Amino acid sequence: MVLKKKEIQVDAFFLDHQQLEKLQRFSKAEEQNLASLLLHCAQLNNGIQQIQCIKKIMPLVEKMGQNSACDPMVKACLDILGETYFSLGAKNPLKKVLASSLNGLPERFMTLAVQSFVCCLREELKTTDVYLYRKVLDNLASCMEDFSLGRASVKNLFEEVLQFLQKSLLDIQEENRQNHGNHIVQTQLMHDLLIAIKVSMMLVQKLQENIQGSLWKHHESFVWQSMCSLLKSSTNFLMDAVLLQTVQTTSGLAVILFTKTMYEPAEELPSLVSDLLLGSIKHTDVPAWFVSNCGTLCTEECPDSVLLFLCHGALAMLEWKNGSMGENGEKLLLDIASVLLSLSSELKESSMAMSLSRILAIWTNSAQAALVSGSPNLKIKLNGNSDIIGKLLEYIYTHWEHPLDAVRHQTKLIFKNLLQIHRTTITGSNEKSDPFFVRLIKHLLSLEWHVKGKYASLGCLVECVGTENILRLDTTIPVQILDVMNDQSLAPYASDLLETMFTNHKAHFTLSFQESTWIDQWHDIWVSPLLVILCEGNHDQTTYIIDYYLPKLLKCSPDSLSYMIRILQASADANLGSRSTRGALGALMACLRTARAHGHLELSTMMSNGLVSTECIKQGLVHQHNQVCIDALGLLCETHRSTEIVSMEEMQLIQFFMMYNLNSQSPSVRQQIGSLLRKLFCRIQESSQVLYKLEQNKTKQELLENSTKRHPLGILQQYKDFMSSVCDRLFEVLFPGSSHPTRFSALTILGSVAETFSVPKGQAQVFQLDQEIDSTRVRTLIQCFASTFEEVKVLAFGLLMKLRDVAFNLQDSENLALLFQAAVDLSTSTKPYDCVTASYLLNFLVHHKGLQHICLGKWLEHNPQMDENTSVSTVEKNTLAVIKLLLVNVEEEIFQAKKSLLQAAASFPMYGRVHCITGALQQLPSNKLTLVAEWKEMVARLILMSYKLSAVVSPVVQSSSPEGLIPMDSDSESAGRLQMILHEIQPQDTNYYFIQAKILKEHCKVESEKVADHRPMDNICTEMRGKERQTCDVTAQMVLVCCWRSMKEVSLLLGTLCKLLPSHAISEPSDGLITVEQVKNIGDYFKHHLLQSRHRGAFELAYAGFVQLTEMLSRCNSESLRKMPAQWLSGVLEEIKSCDPSSTLCATRRSAGIPFYIQALLASEPKKSKTDLLKMTMKELISLAAPLNESLSVIPQVHALNILRALFRDTRLGENIMPYVADGIQVAILGFTSPVWAVRNSSTLLFSALITRIFGVKRGKDENSKKNRCGHSPVYRSREMSGRALVPFVMVNEVPHTVLSLLEGLPDSTSPCIRQNNIHGTLLQVFHLLQSYLESKQLFSLGFQQGLGDIIACVGTKLWLAKRPNPCLVTRAAYLDVLVMLSTHLGKFQKQGMPLFGFWEEMNRVISDSELMSGIPYSSAVPGLIQYLQSITKLVIEVLLVTAGPDIQSSSSPVAKKIAKPPLSIVHLLHCEFHEVRLLALEAILLWLKQINSKQIAEEGGGVLCLLIDLEGALLTMALKEKNLQCFCKVLEILYTMDLRNVLPKTECSIKMNPNELLIWSLNIVDIANSTEVQSIALKFASKLVIHLLQNHQKISEEVLKTWVQLLVYFCGDEQQTEILLAAAEVLKSITSYLLINEKLILGLSDTLAMWKCVVLLLQNEDLVVRDAAAEVIQAALSEKKSSKGTEFALRVVNAPMALDLAFGILCELLQQWGEIRAGVPILLEWLLGDSDLKRDSETSALVILTTSCHLMLGSLHFCSLMEEDDYLFDKGEVNFWAEKLTHVRQLSKHLLQLISMTHLTLPDHGELDQLSRTALDQAQLVGHLLRVLPPTPEFSKTAEFTRLAIQNERISVCLKILNLLKSDDTCKNENPENY
Repeated sequence: MVLKKKEIQVDAFFLDHQQLEKLQRFSKAEEQNLASLLLHCAQLNNGIQQIQCIKKIMPLVEKMGQNSACDPMVKACLDILGETYFSLGAKNPLKKVLASSLNGLPERFMTLAVQSFVCCLREELKTTDVYLYRKVLDNLASCMEDFSLGRASVKNLFEEVLQFLQKSLLDIQEENRQNHGNHIVQTQLMHDLLIAIKVSMMLVQKLQENIQGSLWKHHESFVWQSMCSLLKSSTNFLMDAVLLQTVQTTSGLAVILFTKTMYEPAEELPSLVSDLLLGSIKHTDVPAWFVSNCGTLCTEECPDSVLLFLCHGALAMLEWKNGSMGENGEKLLLDIASVLLSLSSELKESSMAMSLSRILAIWTNSAQAALVSGSPNLKIKLNGNSDIIGKLLEYIYTHWEHPLDAVRHQTKLIFKNLLQIHRTTITGSNEKSDPFFVRLIKHLLSLEWHVKGKYASLGCLVECVGTENILRLDTTIPVQILDVMNDQSLAPYASDLLETMFTNHKAHFTLSFQESTWIDQWHDIWVSPLLVILCEGNHDQTTYIIDYYLPKLLKCSPDSLSYMIRILQASADANLGSRSTRGALGALMACLRTARAHGHLELSTMMSNGLVSTECIKQGLVHQHNQVCIDALGLLCETHRSTEIVSMEEMQLIQFFMMYNLNSQSPSVRQQIGSLLRKLFCRIQESSQVLYKLEQNKTKQELLENSTKRHPLGILQQYKDFMSSVCDRLFEVLFPGSSHPTRFSALTILGSVAETFSVPKGQAQVFQLDQEIDSTRVRTLIQCFASTFEEVKVLAFGLLMKLRDVAFNLQDSENLALLFQAAVDLSTSTKPYDCVTASYLLNFLVHHKGLQHICLGKWLEHNPQMDENTSVSTVEKNTLAVIKLLLVNVEEEIFQAKKSLLQAAASFPMYGRVHCITGALQQLPSNKLTLVAEWKEMVARLILMSYKLSAVVSPVVQSSSPEGLIPMDSDSESAGRLQMILHEIQPQDTNYYFIQAKILKEHCKVESEKVADHRPMDNICTEMRGKERQTCDVTAQMVLVCCWRSMKEVSLLLGTLCKLLPSHAISEPSDGLITVEQVKNIGDYFKHHLLQSRHRGAFELAYAGFVQLTEMLSRCNSESLRKMPAQWLSGVLEEIKSCDPSSTLCATRRSAGIPFYIQALLASEPKKSKTDLLKMTMKELISLAAPLNESLSVIPQVHALNILRALFRDTRLGENIMPYVADGIQVAILGFTSPVWAVRNSSTLLFSALITRIFGVKRGKDENSKKNRCGHSPVYRSREMSGRALVPFVMVNEVPHTVLSLLEGLPDSTSPCIRQNNIHGTLLQVFHLLQSYLESKQLFSLGFQQGLGDIIACVGTKLWLAKRPNPCLVTRAAYLDVLVMLSTHLGKFQKQGMPLFGFWEEMNRVISDSELMSGIPYSSAVPGLIQYLQSITKLVIEVLLVTAGPDIQSSSSPVAKKIAKPPLSIVHLLHCEFHEVRLLALEAILLWLKQINSKQIAEEGGGVLCLLIDLEGALLTMALKEKNLQCFCKVLEILYTMDLRNVLPKTECSIKMNPNELLIWSLNIVDIANSTEVQSIALKFASKLVIHLLQNHQKISEEVLKTWVQLLVYFCGDEQQTEILLAAAEVLKSITSYLLINEKLILGLSDTLAMWKCVVLLLQNEDLVVRDAAAEVIQAALSEKKSSKGTEFALRVVNAPMALDLAFGILCELLQQWGEIRAGVPILLEWLLGDSDLKRDSETSALVILTTSCHLMLGSLHFCSLMEEDDYLFDKGEVNFWAEKLTHVRQLSKHLLQLISMTHLTLPDHGELDQLSRTALDQAQLVGHLLRVLPPTPEFSKTAEFTRLAIQNERISVCLKILNLLKSDDTCKNENPENY
């Protein structure tokens, strides 16, 4: 979108009366002269116009004659121009324009002009007020900056200017000293001082000729004395650490500049600066004037910061080019580098670290300048191999991942300049083969890719040596970098490096080759790997590559897009992707979306050229992979031009998308959909404006883009129709029972529509949402307030606010009154979420002008004066009235709660009312209130009410056990405990409820009351409430929730009062809505409750309100209020220190609210202040947390530790807390040694917080330490953890050496002392290091084979540890694990020519020596036996796999032939008595089978296939005999995976069963198994058997088939576990082709439709994984359909909503194909009506009719209470996250109606239809009764019941509509469903 340029604001200048008179005297009316022009300019009020006028001055002056210089008019005008110039502010553009104009003043007027300006400047220099110095300084700076007249004036007054600057520096310094502690004034003075120093430097630099003359050298001269004064002041500022750092930095520049100006001989100046920096200055060698003025620099040891600033001054102020400073200059350059590098290890504070990095970067620039004309010696000293460059590289490696972005940026710059420095030193030699560059590249490549600094550095090297030279070292670098991009923190760095490399590579190719033959090679390196990852990579990696890498690649080579499209199109049909991978189609969508968004293609051109089809985009829009859908939508919505016309095809595709994607459970997907559609709407809006202009100006029709041949008005109409259909769809999906995601999506998009198409009146508008709104849609939006998700309420409220005028116009007064009544009722509901609904309803209704007449009249006395006052806004009047009503009710309820807190908790919890009051206040425009007196009274009453409510409920939340005030047991211990709590809190409850039975039941009847006293100031009465006599169950939870929520709402209300209404109180307490005294009382209230509340919910929310208060206090002008935080802080710290036994501070619960209290006080301190409160607090807490006196109480120590933890976790304190980290670590570690558990616990929590504060959540991998003491720990678990912990500390290229050293440290079998713990820890470390090394992707670039060979050799020397001589089974197992790890990877590497026969022979010996061969002489109770057996089994399996391979089997080597016969077979393992061994063998068999089935293993040459020969019999036998559940499951899974043609022939001989008996056995397992895992695999195996037998025409009894179908249907029920449901989905997918869509009904209609119903049920399951699995059933059906019908593009990989629609469509097609329409339609109508609802409601129909009669007779009886189930406090009813009954109903009815209309089906005499029709009519009558007896506004009061009935009502209506269509005309006339 095009952003409007911000208009520049220019302040106009004004002349005084005398100046105007002077101009009027000289101006001429008949012609324009200079005076009249200036007069006209002065009379203009617009600064922009004055600028235009000033620009006319010089052309007018140039026309004046030669004698006009003597004209008094000219003199007068120049005087006025001078006065104007000096009066203008420094930032006013007029000043620069005036200076620019006067620069063109003809020479004849210069003398006069200089006189005028000198006169003005002299007046300026007479200023004596320190606070007006800034204006004079700004004027001096302006005069010397590109303004010849100004510079001449300063030159004439040089001594006066010098004197003023000297005086200003001293005066500002003194004023700053006198204002110590006043931060605001001091900050202003600091900036003035900074400007004064800068102007002094500018004077010396710009007017050197005034200084460099011979006279000023006399030490008695004024200029010399002034210069000495400036030098002395600058030195003092430089040494003053109290000043701002910028002042010190600039002072460092000034010291060097002034010294350079004054010092002679100039060639010795570099030596002086070197001596200063190195601290080797001798007074005898230095002039006396320098010692007297800069003595502190000469005598004292300079602080590190001063040295840094002096280095900066030397680099910036001395001349480094042309070798002007000679050898001394070169020495100084090297000295500065050594000083800076030494400072880098000292200056750690963030601002200093930034300065140092910036100054080092400046040094590298200076070094480059010096090298150009430097001596050969300097080139040697700055060569890449020199010591200085080496140290600079160390600095770079240390700081390239610094937490500060500025330091990282400067580090990159330093590295880049360093490379240029080296290039300069080797000019003439071959850069690309230079040893320094080669060594640097190899070093960087050896680092791991998670080192962020590696990327920028490699990018700099690419620019030096070229991409091709780096690729020559390792061709896999592009793939390695792409692999790194699954980490978002690394993706930007990786993409930048890739961009540098491929751009450089392309440039190299372009220069090297004349023709474009190189492009294929470039594509192979940079594009092909990208496409592979986009198709098959994980979600994060592909997302980051598309976001960061793809746009850069297309920008570099836009032509590569056609290559990408061609490659992806070719494979898109075959590789459509899945729910976990994008596939080629997803990759194509991503590439097209990115290309279109960046302007590389036009969608219309692409579609017309056939590059991509509409069907292809459709498939993308409903793809199972979320991101493919989003990319396809992005392709349609994102364009490079925001005014591009939206085509009809795009609009149709968007409508298609919205049918199936609004119900996404992923918040990020919903957010992206909303964002993309907003872009589309903006495009429609902006392109419509273009079209309107085109329509208005017919002559510009040719500007309309070629792709659009339509008339502008036609396009605009299509836009309007499209937006209208979009809104129809969005309102349509807000039906009863729609899911939360659907509502969220629809309301978000509607909000975007309302916002996008709301433009100023008078502008042509293509679409207006309010024209689409009717009363039904308003009601729909209001009903969204009933949602249990607040975000839906927020969206609905926001939309209604945008549409409020039309919304209120469409609602009648009766309906508004009902809504208001509902809001009032909900505000006192016992369910916490109801009060939120009430708040939104009230906040909506207060915008209605007639609210007081319609709704409030029966509660509030009418106030005619309020109506007469038209200046009062509707919202203010209504809000005041609503708050009055709520307040009077809550005051009455507080009075009742004092009598019985339990009755309040059960019947009228007060927090709802307070919540509504707070909500009403928050939307009030507090700065525009008119009824100030009323609001002042209201605020006072609200504060008083808050205190009263708090007094009632606070005893509960402040008790030591707030969660259990009502005992759940009646034993004496609990009763005693309760009495203790009651004694502690002394509740105000007076009716003994707390000492009654464990669950208290009361008959609570509140009589209707009316307050007769209508005083004028109150004019309100209590709300009428009539409540029936009912039984209330009061639980501890209800009491606690009532109390802590009340505390929460009170805190938020008080915080809101402070936040919304303090503005008047700050400056004008008498007129404010809230007084200073009230604010102080609120502060005391928060202090009391934060320090005494025990319940976390209570003090956390009190904290939220308290933060609002403290933030207000820190900003206010009242001195007493501003000092309150400091007073409160001192008070609480004193109370913590006092150890007073009477203190009420909570020492348990992590000090409860105390840390929150202190956090709020410290966080409110201004960020740019000196943070004195924080410093004082941290000092106190650190001393308390590590007490020197052990005899003191531990409670202050516990408090201090808990508070420190909270402060270190608080991100708002930022860098200010970092200086205290070291002390915090110390007190935490000392706390570990305390004998008191509370201290140890708090210390541990503090330590954890500090570790996070120091290291962040990132797991660092850049440590070099390899020492781990933990590896030898006697604790087994510690050794295990240490093994893993060592891995990150060892760089990949160091692993071989580390592993060898660890292995060599293992003992020999003859060693005298063998420590098995040490051996175990070492082996674990070896194992994990080897694992990380062998799985690394940098192997072949790091001398991998040599390192691995050494490791294998060393492993062979310690093989005794894996054999019987080692008596410890645990360490034997650990060594075997190492061997297994090596075997696994060596099997892969064997193909690459590594001869490993010796190794495999050794492995065979280990196996032969094992107990698996000779028998196991131990019982399973022997420590380590199971572990050992598992490890040796894994080794056997690995050796079997390798020795069965073609490399060994086909080898003629004798060793190979020996190896080819392993000592153990897989069958041997299956017969082992230990199930752990059998399980591993079975897992291996299953893996091999899956690899063969997926073609991962080539079938030629035997290999795995020979290992699986003749296993079927053994496995069948195992299946019948296996007792271990895991093994049994695995056997079934193997049999399921095997080819049944190989299995079934073995059943007779192995288990004496025929295939039918095997099927019955497997179905029996499904039925009786207790394990879901067994049931799942048994069902899949049985189903596979069924299909196999049916396909091979083997008879299965009808009973068995029926059993199988019933089991399948049962396993698709909603109550089943996910694993079962997934198994059922897999079965359904496997039977799709043969049973579900077969042309013949194999199982009969009833069973086939039952299985189709299973598919429908699974597609509506709440679990996404289940839905996706069920969608694959439809995909299988579509694939089969496509293969049978032809090769056209068809939807196949679809999401669940699309699959559900397709399922009904396929089913209706099948009914036609089977010829079963007449039999099938009634069954589908039963689905439509809903079996379960029919049965339940028909069973209760008699009861309802009876109760309806009773209801008519007993008017007071509420029928709906019979329908209610037990209410639970936090139960939100049926929360719908996905499934939507009406979506399924509407889709099924749509397809049924299509089927009926296509086939002209009528069934007038169908018995089943008659029965169905009667049932539906009964249901219609029943639902009608139920809806009528619901209370008013049931959508709020009985939400669940209302929703259920509304859904059932629509189901019945649709069913009756279809039934009527199926009947003949004469039978349906008398049965109109609308009659019921």
